[in-house]
Amino acid sequence: MTRLHTAADRLATGSTTLTRRLAARTAAWVRRGRRDDLTGWRAALGCWARLALLALGGYLLWRLIRAFPNLLWLLTGTWIIAAWRTGKQAPADTPETPDEEGPTGADVDALRTLLLDLMGTGSGVHLRTVLAHLQEHGQWEGRTVTDLRLRLEHLGVAVHRGVKVGRVPTWGVRRRDLDAPSQAPAEEASTAPSTAA
Repeated sequence: MTRLHTAADRLATGSTTLTRRLAARTAAWVRRGRRDDLTGWRAALGCWARLALLALGGYLLWRLIRAFPNLLWLLTGTWIIAAWRTGKQAPADTPETPDEEGPTGADVDALRTLLLDLMGTGSGVHLRTVLAHLQEHGQWEGRTVTDLRLRLEHLGVAVHRGVKVGRVPTWGVRRRDLDAPSQAPAEEASTAPSTAA
């Protein structure tokens, strides 16, 4: 691979990683607007307000770029520098090499405890809630709900598409599946960091 290919690969990797991190942080920020002391549409008003702020910010940025097109040079240069730096750090941030050993019973027990704590008295928990909790505690930055779903399935935790919490169905884990004995595949290699908080 030539130096040009290496540089292009580093920029592409950094840009992809940077985009995922920004998207995950933005989604986590919007999710934190949901109020737990309310139910129904009132609980989601904070999320809608934050989405409106994001839309307003995007519109103002578009207007600013229309008024000053040369601003794109500055934004592009900033993005390239950030992508270049992130591309150098990407292998350490998102390890792709599997560990020597599969998931241990301690991993599964810690994960089960975390999921039950997040459920409280409910019958299930959404994966986006679990991911937001992990990211608030400095774990799984730049990861997505899909990454978390794959990790849970690897650990033997049943994940379902239509788990209802607050009358909203989406990907989640049900309490009744956690009450059953865990069947983590010990022979498979771990591909992501532990999800325990």
